[in-house]
Amino acid sequence: MTGPRYPDLIAKLPSSVPFVGPEVQERQRGAPFLARLGANESVFGPSPFAVAAMQDAAGQSWQYADATNYDLIQAISSHMGVRPDNVIIGEGIDSLLGYLVRLLVTLGDAVVTSDGAYPTFNYHVTGYGGTLHKVPFRDDHEDIDALMDKAAEVDAKLIYLSNPDNPMGSWHSGSRIERALESLPDGTVLLLDEAYIEFAPEGTAPVIDADDPRVIRMRTFSKAFGMAGARVGYGIGAPDLIKSFDKVRNHFGMSRISQAGALAAYEDIAWLEEVVGLVAEARDRITAIAKANGLTPLPSATNFVTVDCGQDGVFARAVLAALIEEGVFVRMPFVSPGDRCIRISAGRPADLDIFEAALPRALEKARG
Repeated sequence: MTGPRYPDLIAKLPSSVPFVGPEVQERQRGAPFLARLGANESVFGPSPFAVAAMQDAAGQSWQYADATNYDLIQAISSHMGVRPDNVIIGEGIDSLLGYLVRLLVTLGDAVVTSDGAYPTFNYHVTGYGGTLHKVPFRDDHEDIDALMDKAAEVDAKLIYLSNPDNPMGSWHSGSRIERALESLPDGTVLLLDEAYIEFAPEGTAPVIDADDPRVIRMRTFSKAFGMAGARVGYGIGAPDLIKSFDKVRNHFGMSRISQAGALAAYEDIAWLEEVVGLVAEARDRITAIAKANGLTPLPSATNFVTVDCGQDGVFARAVLAALIEEGVFVRMPFVSPGDRCIRISAGRPADLDIFEAALPRALEKARG
């Protein structure tokens, strides 16, 4: 009796996932978290109109969704000032990353990213046999010049750049990215992950022609729109690249419920503005809590604050473990020197009350 015959590439891959979810940790610890502040979700939830739209669509969930995502694409293209053929919809940015890598990367192709940047992107690249080349962060920012230089050195198919950045919360001005395009090597595509752009200061988003074949930008409904569980993301790019997604994407990957919710959320600007304001208040509160405990919060243009614990990664991991023991779910950067920090997502006042009470005890345990 024989089993599956895995290709060598798949057989050699580690059996791992980029993130261990809070539900897994809850099962492991035998208790639910008191405050869920680790996954950069929006605890403020979706627009009430989005909730109502999803509830209405539930009765029609016996039908497949519109495989072209027509209504949502029309709304996004109108708002973004681009044509519908510049827009692709997918099951969150994570799926779009996988589709893009499948389109452009094959065995041995070079891909450039920052060491410590979004691990799900790396997961897709290694899964398709690409070769990752990483450059270090510089002053807690992704180093744009180093990314461009490395791409030229290795003839990269793709560069991954998040702006604002996860896990450090840092950002570059849009004009800085626009200037960097002048040094983008021929044949290299810049993948610009703008998952947190709604929280960023004005001028963070670069002005880039949607028809520019060198760039694809990706955004999500998981953060500011509060729909992480619905899995909706979108990309903006040149028509030839956008059309190519039809060669590899799951055409029925979206649900009618997610489509309806995203469309309603996208049209509720008042709710989006309210959430952005609530996140800013939460960032200020996290900043104050960190400073009161002798820690250093980093400037953030996202819905989280990365906090420098003042020592090395061993100490920060001890703080993280102690917070989890206290029932507070947080995460931390994985790679030095970022791993001297922990990362706290914006929460409701009650969530941050729990964090504020738990942090001194966690620090005491870590120091002890």
